[in-house]
Formats: sequence, C-alpha cells, structure tokens
Amino acid sequence: MAANRFVLPRYLRRPVRKTSRLLSGESETPRFATTALTAGFLSATVIYGAWLGGHFPAIVKAIAAHTGFAVSEIAVTGNKQTSEIDIVGALGLDGSTALVGLDPAVARARIVSLPWVEGASVRKIYPATLEVKLTERKPFALWQQGETLSVIERDGAIIAPYTDTRFAALPLVVGAGAAERASAFILGMERFPSVASRVKGYVRIADRRWDLRLDNGVTVRLPERGEFAAVKRLVDMEAADGLLELDIVAVDLRFDDRVVVQLSPRSAEQQAERVKELISRSRNHEERRI
Repeated sequence: MAANRFVLPRYLRRPVRKTSRLLSGESETPRFATTALTAGFLSATVIYGAWLGGHFPAIVKAIAAHTGFAVSEIAVTGNKQTSEIDIVGALGLDGSTALVGLDPAVARARIVSLPWVEGASVRKIYPATLEVKLTERKPFALWQQGETLSVIERDGAIIAPYTDTRFAALPLVVGAGAAERASAFILGMERFPSVASRVKGYVRIADRRWDLRLDNGVTVRLPERGEFAAVKRLVDMEAADGLLELDIVAVDLRFDDRVVVQLSPRSAEQQAERVKELISRSRNHEERRI
C-alpha cells in the first residue's frame, strides 16, 4: 500500500492542508477574507471590461502618471532643423504619457514622418526619459516651379517648403526637371568658379537645356549638348574681352560657329546712333569728293 501512495508535490502540500482544514472546520476563515475576495473579483472584472472596451491603455497611463513612470524628459540628438516641439507633437506626448506603455517602433515611425527626418532610433530609459537620435535630410538647393519654392535634397527629392532665410544661400534651380538634374550640372559648373560664383539661378528650359541667370542680370543660353564646353568658351571670352561687363542682356552659346550677343535697349540705341553717324560721315565724305 505504501508503494502505491500518491504524494503531492511540495509546493501544493501547504495550500491543500489549509483548504482541508477550512472545509473540515478545523480552522477559521481569516478575517476580511470575503472582502478581499470580493474586491479582487471586482478589480478583475473592471480590468477585463476595460480591456474589452479598449480603455486599458488609458488606465495604464493614469497609473503610470501617478507612480513616476510618465515621460518627463526627451533627450534628442542629431537634430538641426527638427525641434523638440515637433517631436512631442508627432508622438502626442501630453505630460502624462506612460513610458511603460510607449511602443518604440510606433514612436520611431511617427518621428520619421516629420519632413526633415531621414532616420531615427527611440529608446526608453526608466523611469521617465525617452531618448531620440535623429539623422536629418541634407538640403542641397532651392527649387522653383511656378509660384512654389521648395528645399530639395541632392537627388531632387523635396524636403519642405522654403520658409526660412537660412537657406537663401543655396543654389536656385528653376523649371520642370531642374530638381532631378541640378546635382550633376552644378557639380560640373564647379570647374568654372569665375562664372559659377556669379550664377543666381539655373533655369531648366523645356527639360532639355540650361540657362544661367547671372548677378548682373545677363542670361547665358547654353546648348542642349556640350554645355560645359560652351561655358569654357564664355570663360575665355570674359578673360580676353570682359564680355560680361558690357551693357548686354544675353549671350547665346547654342551655336558652334558663332556667339550671339543681345544688347540692352540703351546699348542698342547707342549702337544705332553710332551706325547712323558713320553712315552720315560716309555720305558727307562722298559729297566732298564729288
């Protein structure tokens, strides 16, 4: 018989003995046991109902806020264009948001949705700090299309509308297709600093070729192909004759065999007067000979 006797595991022996004594009347029910059981049952019912109704996160938030686990500090690094106010707004933090219930993956996705943010990492540091490390997008140029002016990256992707004069020194590119092609063209122009330093705008014409708008108002029209060879011709003419310092409106370099210079209205009028004077002198000379 002893060999067939069932032996309870050690961790169950004490609870079973107490239960047996209660059922047999050998021991009394502890004081307030009924109250405690009732309170426990009601608490479990409330929690279950809150979970079913979707209110459990709010309960966790309220408990955390009163026990020192609400987010009270955001440690942000890597941000130049993105303010902590932007981050708080993206996360929806209101001073009582529970750190324990905050999902870092969801927080990261919200932060990355901000215009200047390229990448982000989010880490919870208990009891009340949220650490955010940012990688921001790099502005390359300003792109104007119609009345819209935007800050763009090197690949032409729009970062944000232009609203801050901090970016006024960035190159200005204008027209359809200019944003995507600006990087290669502006990089090529760096070989000609005497001209590139005077460019106020790179204008894409019909997404086929470029015009340069210089600081003195002169427009330089470049060909569809061989644009850098044309710029080299311009550099040589400027060095030899000071072409860009003349009273002109435009220089057309689209032709291999000639350069067309458009005079300003005043210069054209002066040139016409010179021509008339030369013609008049020539006639007077012929009349005297006769």
